[in-house]
Amino acid sequence: MVNMSEKETVSVWDLPIRLFHWILVLSLTSAYLTSEFHFGFLHTFIGYFLCLLLLARIFWGFMGNQYARFKSFVFSPQETSAYFHAMMQNKPRHYLGHNPAGAIMVFGILALLALIIFTGLVTLAVIDFDGPLMFLTDYFDDEASYAVRHLHGWLTDTALVIIPLHLLGVAAGSIQHKENLVRAMITGKKKNAPHSVSGH
Repeated sequence: MVNMSEKETVSVWDLPIRLFHWILVLSLTSAYLTSEFHFGFLHTFIGYFLCLLLLARIFWGFMGNQYARFKSFVFSPQETSAYFHAMMQNKPRHYLGHNPAGAIMVFGILALLALIIFTGLVTLAVIDFDGPLMFLTDYFDDEASYAVRHLHGWLTDTALVIIPLHLLGVAAGSIQHKENLVRAMITGKKKNAPHSVSGH
């Protein structure tokens, strides 16, 4: 990639968003590995940390800068459809913040993360008899308890499919817009193209 001067770039991703992104990557990896190798205590600890991380991102989705706020990347079905159509023609509009495809991925990952955390906490309560949701034990029999644990595992497997799709989208966006989106999530700066869309 050609290095861009300061005049050709604009600060988009603030420090909290960049920290959230990379800490989430490390935390999810750690949660998966501690589960696979049966490090129960560490897995639970990381689960609690992920819960706090998600709450922090939700807070920053209302209090962060323009590009961090959820309202800046809520798109209409028409705009989303138009973006995907332009993408197929290799002529997508350049968005400074999240584009419609990226927005779907962000909301999808956050929703999936919330479900993984919730089912993990329920599993902790109804099978291990621990955690903040212990009051649920009276409402779950053995069959329901193990169904929730199975759902927790299935959601984790779903994340293992979603994450490569996210990486594929990052690669496609980097190629189509001729900018390094991984570097942008490190430096916080993105290309300031003449017809870039700043967001809502």
